Amino acid sequence: MKILSKIFEHRVIMDKPPVLIDIGASGQLLENFKSFAKYSICLAFDADSRDMQFVEKESSCYKKLVVYNCIVTDTRKSQIDFYLTDSPYCSSTLCPDSQHLSNWNFWKLFEIKKKILLNARNLNEVLNEQSITYIDWFKTDSQGTDLRLFKNLDENIVNKIIVADFEPGFIDAYLTEDKLHSILAHMDKLPFWLSDCNVKGSQRLNKDLKQFYLKQNQKIDLKQSPGWAEISYFNNFKNCDFHGKRELLLGCAFAIIKKQFGFALELAEIGKHKFNDAIFSTIFDFALNEVFINDNIYKIQSLKNRIKHKVIRIIENL
Repeated sequence: MKILSKIFEHRVIMDKPPVLIDIGASGQLLENFKSFAKYSICLAFDADSRDMQFVEKESSCYKKLVVYNCIVTDTRKSQIDFYLTDSPYCSSTLCPDSQHLSNWNFWKLFEIKKKILLNARNLNEVLNEQSITYIDWFKTDSQGTDLRLFKNLDENIVNKIIVADFEPGFIDAYLTEDKLHSILAHMDKLPFWLSDCNVKGSQRLNKDLKQFYLKQNQKIDLKQSPGWAEISYFNNFKNCDFHGKRELLLGCAFAIIKKQFGFALELAEIGKHKFNDAIFSTIFDFALNEVFINDNIYKIQSLKNRIKHKVIRIIENL
């Protein structure tokens, strides 16, 4: 997308590259990062190394990629217990809550294979080590400790994060975990607004009943219930000290990447009035055009649906 290239190749951003934090990088780095990775510095963390080979393969995509195969903790401990589960995506510093998980169809993913002692790092210490004083996009999928890791960051860093992504749970998957409601309550006190909430889950099916009444590998057809959610927050830019040209440009870029074109309009409007830089007018025009395009797409889809329903009614009456 040309508009993103124009933004990320702006001198104020080239001089101070975006910093991305990816905690729980097992599986793949955040999809949204790929569109501007070559301009960015990324610190990736994952303690379960069974699915981290991708980092080495994709390292050339970033301006700088630093991979830490360790636990991120909110304490000062250099080592901490870590529970390796059947699925590497469910491994955590928290012990899986087997009693409550037994009521869910995906319980086996959390089955503990081994408890080990792993090296741990405090994120503030890592930032100091890398001489990084800011974070632009913070993403954590730490399997139950998202909120405590976010709260452990220095307040000055937190208030200037542009996008913050979390993956908290609804159900009791881990003992003493940070659940969705706690993150919502905490973020409500900070200068952020909730931009995305993608709810995912599993089927309510007791392990013992399934093993007793169903054949092995027998297919089931059950309604999926909420288990966890991928949520994303944007800084609301209400802090006047946060209206620098670089921050506004990154806010516009991130809003475009996440298809929040209305918010991109807001930020571009602020930039137009505050700075004598034509790029904000370019961004504004682009975002405004996208708003109209999406509005037309919605109208076309609605028209198609109405036609489809009429055709169905006609066929039913034949």
